Amino acid sequence: MAISVIQVFCPVLFCSFYSFYVLLVNLDPSFQFFILTDTHFVTMKVKVISILEDNYMYLVIEENGKKAIAVDPAVPHRLLDIVKREGVTLDAVLTTHHHWDHARGNENLAKEVPGIQIYGADDRIGALTHKVVHKQELKFGTLNVRCLFTPCHTSGHMCYFVWEDGCTDAPAIFTGDTLFVAGCGRFFEGTAQQMYKNLTEVLSTLPLETKVFCGHEYTVKNLKFALKVEPDNVKVKEMLAWAKARDDDDKPTVPSTLEDEFQYNPFLRLSEEAVQKFTGKTDPVEVLSILRAEKDKFKKPKERLPTPAMLAFQWALSMANSETLQGPTDRNMTKK
Repeated sequence: MAISVIQVFCPVLFCSFYSFYVLLVNLDPSFQFFILTDTHFVTMKVKVISILEDNYMYLVIEENGKKAIAVDPAVPHRLLDIVKREGVTLDAVLTTHHHWDHARGNENLAKEVPGIQIYGADDRIGALTHKVVHKQELKFGTLNVRCLFTPCHTSGHMCYFVWEDGCTDAPAIFTGDTLFVAGCGRFFEGTAQQMYKNLTEVLSTLPLETKVFCGHEYTVKNLKFALKVEPDNVKVKEMLAWAKARDDDDKPTVPSTLEDEFQYNPFLRLSEEAVQKFTGKTDPVEVLSILRAEKDKFKKPKERLPTPAMLAFQWALSMANSETLQGPTDRNMTKK
């Protein structure tokens, strides 16, 4: 999958300042030096990098200072190539949890980038230099990070809420394997009660415009399950068509926004009548528990082959069965 770049920036602010600057220079050139030295156009760029079978790692770049932090860089050599190409300095790694497909690159990065800081909430994370706790805040230049503890998928799972000083555009949340586009993570080391708290008390309280960058590309399968849960949800149908098109073009479906997720993610719609009807429960924790159990068993419907392809497949199958019943031909028989 190709690398996709999502730039978080302040276009309206830029245009307003630029127009104001041009006006002042035309009126009085003496204003030029003041404006050029005191005006900052802050930008944060998030590079979405597809790795392994369906994982994402991320590079968050502070454009002004040319600093960067990485999230779950499981393929370090690829990350370092991008860091070099972008001309930035990699200062830190944010690890959501200890699973190999998220944390396996830490040791190599620690060797390749002396002094790099590696953050996480679980002692099982390789090369960990800074163990963080819930609501702890970190700062990297103009980038701000708030650590949000979300145990359940693993007992030491941490999400990272990131925003930049001076920029009015939407912040970002890196959710690892806690929240996906239209889904949530498995409860490997936790309970439905914990995941309920993660989703409703921790993540759902963030600004609605927050961009969600998750750890895997599971969107199509998640939306097919969502459609099973809410067959009349128009937004689910629209998103599924969009996600299939993105998948066909080998493009990522991240980021979504929290506002989007509330419209089609069944794990964030626990009080909806259709979701409760699907689970047969009304208590939200019980609804979540049954949803996750059903999702664990769910297999997305296989796409039907086009008619000519299906006929060709059936013909080949019938020929193979015919040869099996008739036995080997004279050509293949061993002479005595």
